[in-house]
Amino acid sequence: MNMYIGNLAVTVTEQDLQELFTPYGTVESVNIVTDRFSKQSKGFGFVDMPSNSEADKAIKALNGTPFKGKSIKVNQAEARRGKRSSRRPRY
Repeated sequence: MNMYIGNLAVTVTEQDLQELFTPYGTVESVNIVTDRFSKQSKGFGFVDMPSNSEADKAIKALNGTPFKGKSIKVNQAEARRGKRSSRRPRY
């Protein structure tokens, strides 16, 4: 299950999230979203756990808990809805 992790402190690393979620089960991947230019965290990321039951346990245990000075939000990520549309009209 892919989970959305929000309200992250800018100092949180992917290793930090790996360590936070590992007690609840196998962590397949961790990705913190960063600004393309500054490379600074945008304050959210994604954790993927192959077992839905382990991911559910992590969500219940970690949602709303303080982590590195902020109360994090943890829930199931919504599926991507395809490519983002261009903002410029096509002629």
